[in-house]
Amino acid sequence: MHKLKSSNHLLTFIFIGFILFLISNRVDELRVYQGIQVAVYVIGISSLILLTGYSGQVSLGHGALLAIGGYSAAVAKNIYHIPTPLTFAVAVLITALAGAILGIAAARLSGPYLAGTTLTLAIAIPSIANQFKVFGGEQGLLFDVGFPPLSLGEDFTQYKWYFWIGAACALISTWFVKNILGSRYGRTWRAIRSNDVAAELSGISIARSKILAFTISAGVAGLAGALLAMSISTVSPSAFPLALSFSLLTGAVLSGLSTLPGVMIGSVILVAIPELADAVANRIGSSEAVITNLPGFMVSALLIFTVLLAPNGPVEQMRVHKAHKAHKAHKNLR
Repeated sequence: MHKLKSSNHLLTFIFIGFILFLISNRVDELRVYQGIQVAVYVIGISSLILLTGYSGQVSLGHGALLAIGGYSAAVAKNIYHIPTPLTFAVAVLITALAGAILGIAAARLSGPYLAGTTLTLAIAIPSIANQFKVFGGEQGLLFDVGFPPLSLGEDFTQYKWYFWIGAACALISTWFVKNILGSRYGRTWRAIRSNDVAAELSGISIARSKILAFTISAGVAGLAGALLAMSISTVSPSAFPLALSFSLLTGAVLSGLSTLPGVMIGSVILVAIPELADAVANRIGSSEAVITNLPGFMVSALLIFTVLLAPNGPVEQMRVHKAHKAHKAHKNLR
């Protein structure tokens, strides 16, 4: 039964990929670029849902893991001249290793202490990158994945190529995360999140499970970081600001911290906010300072309202509401 469900999920993801392929050939360059951003957020948010929503480890500095992935891919490409497809694998492996190291510390921390540690890491990573010449300092490093070796027509642009790569990575990583969350590992993490004392009494190794969750989550986040670097063709401290971590957290809350199917909702909203903020600012004729800060303000306000009105995310909220109505209807029939 599990194999059948897994096969159905795979077919669903393949079908979605085909739809995305058709869409990419019928929209303008701006929408294609926004599609790349959505792919980055889908991967980054799904990694945060795995870590926080399932294993209960709060990360306020998840953008630091994306930065490690981005820098790993760029260094692998520029310094060691590794083929482009392998640079993404390098990003995943190096970030997963960093996540394992961080996970060892995380296994001994909880609550605000862990959140503070990850937040400190997100602040420190850009400063650390500036201190080493191999990372390119403030200017950063170029990360050019090149163009496909085959001619795909005159209308096929660089951004479309980026979109294809991003969409493929998003679909594969989401399929992977969905399957691992549905496995015994996902059930173990949920047990630890619900009651770690009961989980330990049942024979679960809390420390080992937390380290594994951090390792896998970091590897997935590293892939998102490499894609982000690809989308802007560079990796620098300014590409991974602290605001990125808060955006990922907001997207995860919007998606539902324990609901992977809602990840697309959070990603699309995050990508749409800058355009919406620009439209609002132009409408009211705001100053440049307001235009610059409005997207951040909107993300913060959205996070607060979501926590107050739909703490489990809109998808989970609708599911619970639907189940409640079904239960009520069944009760009335009886």
